[in-house]
Amino acid sequence: MLSQKNFLTSFFLTLLGLTVLNSGCKDDINLPDQPLASYNKVYMPQSVAGTVNKTLNISDTLQTVTYGAAYGGLGYPDIDIPVTFTVNSALVAEYNAKNSTNYPILPESMYTLSSTSTTIPKGKLSTLPLSVSLKTKGTGSMIPLKSYLLPVTMSAQGVTVNPERNTTYFVVKAQPKLSDYPLFDRSQWQIIGMSSEEASGEGPNNGGAIFALDNNKSTFWHSRWTNGGAVAPHHITIDMGSEKQLHGFYLVARQADGNGKPQLINVEVSTNNVNWASAGTLTFENKQQEQFQFLTEGFPNARYFKFTIVSAYGASYMQLAELNAF
Repeated sequence: MLSQKNFLTSFFLTLLGLTVLNSGCKDDINLPDQPLASYNKVYMPQSVAGTVNKTLNISDTLQTVTYGAAYGGLGYPDIDIPVTFTVNSALVAEYNAKNSTNYPILPESMYTLSSTSTTIPKGKLSTLPLSVSLKTKGTGSMIPLKSYLLPVTMSAQGVTVNPERNTTYFVVKAQPKLSDYPLFDRSQWQIIGMSSEEASGEGPNNGGAIFALDNNKSTFWHSRWTNGGAVAPHHITIDMGSEKQLHGFYLVARQADGNGKPQLINVEVSTNNVNWASAGTLTFENKQQEQFQFLTEGFPNARYFKFTIVSAYGASYMQLAELNAF
C-alpha cells in the first residue's frame, strides 16, 4: 500500500497536471468565416486523372468515350443544376505548348457529342453519363494511327465550377489490326519502273527486281553493283492490275548478314500512273524477319505505287528478298 506521503504527492501532481491542461484550453481559436457553400463545386470527373488516352479499333461501328459532370462538397444539391458542354478548340494550342505535343484538333466530321446540355438533378451527385461517338472508318473518319486532341469544357449555372477540373482532354487514335488486312495477291502485278537491278553479278536466280515478287525469301533484288554501282535512292514502281485500298507494306530483307537492308522508305501512289501523291514515309528495322508497316497518313486508293528506298542500313546499295502490300 502507498504511504500517506506518497499518496499526497501523487494526488498533487495529478491535480497540477489537470490545471495545466485546463489552462491550455481556455483560449478560444477564431476561425475565418467559411460558408459551407464555398466547399461545393461542380467538376468533370473524367478530368481528375489528367488526359484521357483512348486507342480505338477501326470498325464500321461507332466507338465512344464518356463524359459528364459531378457535384462535389458537403451534402447534396438542393436544386437542379443545369450544365453545358462545348468543344473548346482554343485550348489545343495551350495544351500542346504545355505538354510539348503537337496534336491537331479532332475534326467535327469524326465525332458527335450525345448532348451538349444536361442537369445534375436535385439530391443527386452527377449527371447521367454522356458519350462522344467517334468515327474510325469511312468518309470523314479518323486517319489511322494519327492522334487527335478533343478538349470538352463544362460550365454550370447556380453553383461554383472548379476551374481546374472543368475541361477533360481526350487524346484519341484509331489503331488498325494487322489480322484484318491480308496480303494482296500479286499474280497480276507488273514492274513498270525501277532505279536499277543487278543483272549478272548475283547469278541467274538473283539480283533482278522480279525476285522481290516471287514468293521466295531465298532470292532477292539487289541494286546494280557491276559496271558502276547504283547509289540510293533506289525505287521500284508497281502496277497492281486493279485499284485497291492500300493500308501498308510487307517487307523481307535479304536472308543474309550484312548491310543493305532497306531503312527509310518513301511511298507514292496513283490511280492512273499520271497523277501521283505522297502516301507517307516508313521506317523498317535492320533485320531478316518479316516486317509489316501501316501507312501513317491514311489509307489511299491506288492501282500504282512507287516504293523508294531512300536509305539502307550501312550501305548506299540495297537488297530486298520480298515486297508486298496489304
